[in-house]
Amino acid sequence: MRLALFIIATTLLADDFSGTWIGQFPTRNGETQDIAFQFSQDGAKLTGKLYGDYRSTPIVEGRISGNVLAFATASQEQAGNQINETRFRFSGRLTEGKIELTRERETAKNAGNGGNVQFKGSTRVTFTLKQIIRK
Repeated sequence: MRLALFIIATTLLADDFSGTWIGQFPTRNGETQDIAFQFSQDGAKLTGKLYGDYRSTPIVEGRISGNVLAFATASQEQAGNQINETRFRFSGRLTEGKIELTRERETAKNAGNGGNVQFKGSTRVTFTLKQIIRK
C-alpha cells in the first residue's frame, strides 16, 4: 500500500514537459542554429518532433523520469555531396523552468552505400531550451 501511494505521489509531482520549447545550439562552424521541440508527455513516455531550419524530425524512444528526459531522433544530413543518415541521442534535465539538453551524434551512415561516416571534432553539444507554449 505504501509503495502504491509513493508511486502515485511521485507521478503527480513529476514535471510536465508537454508543450513547445525553443533554443539555439552551437554548430561546427561556431555559429548558432535555432531549434524547437514539440513535446507530448504521457506518464513516463515522451513523443513529439524536433524542428530545425528546413525540416522536422520525429522523436523516438522518448522517456521521462522525474525531471530527466531522454530521446533520440534520426534524420538525413547533407555533408558536401554526400547525404548521411544520422541518429542523435538527447538527454537533459528540467531545472528552474528550463531544460539543459545535450545532443550527441550516436551513429551516421552514408545514405548511398551504407558505410560509416567519420566526423571531425566533438559530436556532443549542450544547450538550453525555454518553454514558450505550455500544453
